[in-house]
Amino acid sequence: MESELNINLLEIKRLLIVRQQELKEISASAKESQDPVELDQTKVGRLSRMDAMQMQSMAKETERRRGLELLRILGALQRVENGDYGYCIKCDEPINHKRLRLEPAIPTCITCARSSERG
Repeated sequence: MESELNINLLEIKRLLIVRQQELKEISASAKESQDPVELDQTKVGRLSRMDAMQMQSMAKETERRRGLELLRILGALQRVENGDYGYCIKCDEPINHKRLRLEPAIPTCITCARSSERG
């Protein structure tokens, strides 16, 4: 049973590292979309500038969300190393395996996640 758990943890760790690398690569390639918008009206029309500013804002929000996912992945990798992976960081109860398979970096059980959403 223990070796099965180790194999699962190794697979989880591999999945987390692969996703971490993907996010870092996406962030690196998306840097240009966050550049300041050119305000020179002789080069770009008002509607084009507004569109560019909206796109820039969306790119910044997407990058912020990527950053949060990277933090969750880092936390999950630390929990794997510490032997705490698979346990809720709030109540210390086991997280359902289906929940972990769906989102390997998830830090909380469904009960704690629901209570956080309400309060």
